[in-house]
Amino acid sequence: MKINTIKAYMVKEFMELWRTRLIVMVYLMPLMIVLLFGYGIRMDVSHARILIIDNDQSKYSMQLVSKFEHTKYFNATISQMSEKEALHSIKQAKTDAILIIPSSFEKRLLHGQKSELGVFVDAAFPTRATTIESYIQATIFSAAGEVAAGMGLQTKGTIVLNARALFNQAMRDEDAIVPGLIGLVLLIAPAILAALLIVKEKEKGTIFNFYASPLSKGEFLLAKLLPIFLLHSVNIFILFLIAVYLFEVPFRGSFMLYWLSSELYILISLSIGMLISVITKRQIVAVVLTVVVTILPGFLYSGMLMPISSMEGESYIEAHMFPVMYYNHILYDTFLIGQGIDSSKIILYLLILLGFLLFFFTSGVLLLKKEMK
Repeated sequence: MKINTIKAYMVKEFMELWRTRLIVMVYLMPLMIVLLFGYGIRMDVSHARILIIDNDQSKYSMQLVSKFEHTKYFNATISQMSEKEALHSIKQAKTDAILIIPSSFEKRLLHGQKSELGVFVDAAFPTRATTIESYIQATIFSAAGEVAAGMGLQTKGTIVLNARALFNQAMRDEDAIVPGLIGLVLLIAPAILAALLIVKEKEKGTIFNFYASPLSKGEFLLAKLLPIFLLHSVNIFILFLIAVYLFEVPFRGSFMLYWLSSELYILISLSIGMLISVITKRQIVAVVLTVVVTILPGFLYSGMLMPISSMEGESYIEAHMFPVMYYNHILYDTFLIGQGIDSSKIILYLLILLGFLLFFFTSGVLLLKKEMK
């Protein structure tokens, strides 16, 4: 291996990154993504706008209404408007849900008869609608329990659930989103920068220096990738500090596992960008292609917004074709669970990530030509 020649190429790459100010993007882009999406993505629903039409105006109907007025999950508005007017308010996006209490609500309760409540939910966003509907049901059941206790009804023999949330006891969105964002950042940022390495040389014509040099293809790619790898390795610690101290995400696992898997993942990201840079001829094409193969899988198939276990068919297969899913599983383990290498799945996923690295880097070496076409 020609160490001095490789060092010369590395110094050249560092100077080029400094001259073009791309070195700023190495740290600015990850920081912006984590802060913007970390504070912006919210899976929970709070302060949903619910319009309550109380046609009964009785003691028990008012008791039910009060349940919606004293919770962070709803911003309740009580009105006597017609059902048609209420539905029109949903069409105008002024209301998220409507609860209609019939005029015979208390009377039917006192006689032990079935009483139906009307619930309408804006389902333009199905996940949000499902959450709001479950909140409404839980609130109504809570009020029903208090009414039953007030009427002296016996509740023996009923099932009582003693539920406990594991790993994210406070049900914080930050604990679920931020570790996934680390996987997204360490996939996108290194890949985009690496995608410019070879294609930039092609556009400028400086690729002929490589053609005339004694470096092998593997040594050339290594000299190109090492500077970016060293710079992005610092991001591993920066993102960890942001997650733990700014977003207060717990860290229960092995920091050594987090660091080693992150270094391996950065190498995979760089190899993806490098492979794209080898097969393209224009920088704009390289950047667009890198964005497509990193951002879309990073959001859709990482497990950050949708559990992989809930996917079926082609989507489940596609999720396993991208490295981000395997790395994010390791991330969630190190931050929230802490099982580490005691889990056979963690070891398997590390081996799969190593396989991704060998595949992408070997493909880049094979496709790179040291000659003019």
